[in-house]
Amino acid sequence: MKDMTLKDPIATPEALKEELAKRIVGEIVLSTSPGTTLRKWREIFAVPQNSLAERLRISPSVISDYEAGRRSPGTRFLRRFVEGLFTLDEERGSSVLRQLTSLTPKMAGAIIDIKEFASPLKADRLRRAVDGVVIAGDHYLNRDIYGYTVLDSIRAIETLSGADFYQILGATSERALIFTNVSTGRSPMVAVRVHTLKPKMVIVHGATIIDKLAAHLAELERIPLIQSRKPSVEALVDALNALYTETIGEHSGTVG
Repeated sequence: MKDMTLKDPIATPEALKEELAKRIVGEIVLSTSPGTTLRKWREIFAVPQNSLAERLRISPSVISDYEAGRRSPGTRFLRRFVEGLFTLDEERGSSVLRQLTSLTPKMAGAIIDIKEFASPLKADRLRRAVDGVVIAGDHYLNRDIYGYTVLDSIRAIETLSGADFYQILGATSERALIFTNVSTGRSPMVAVRVHTLKPKMVIVHGATIIDKLAAHLAELERIPLIQSRKPSVEALVDALNALYTETIGEHSGTVG
């Protein structure tokens, strides 16, 4: 029987989940820093260490040891780890699973993180969370942002097609695209310029000087262009995940 992959239009939800599980385990096994990759996937699913540890019936310190590199994860643990993430996400409505199972492997390789906020927040709040400096479009910072996608800009430019670009916008285009490993900001803004579906905000990380063309394109597209001053990609993702967690708490409070 033919294997069903993420590109197979008749693949069942369970087959897609199995393919995603294999991809996650494979990435961790092949990683030069398995602990960091474990942490990356736990944060993509927005699962606290305590919650995952409770699901796996282990101590939170064990999760911490794996992520810090003090323990080496075996195949059995990795399978339980992924199943735990999937189960916890399904209990919250499967929002992360729906996004990730729609992505091809090359798209997943370019995506560092992707999330939908529990409730919309203003673009300026997202700017503050990433220690952002406004390069262009400061008069658009009052618009609502419903989610974000963090991309490795080099991988994205090298591997993603125009059709892929639509899918990296996630559940809605009312979101921020955040590009890491940026040199001048020109390439991300050119990519945004040539596609008909636009994000509502662009954040670049890694550049010391932003190209004037990037700022000009942002003004033409009426998109706020922000330069994050976070010291590392890890610090950037940590800040975004903290903001995401805040929106969950705020949403829970409003709905009682």
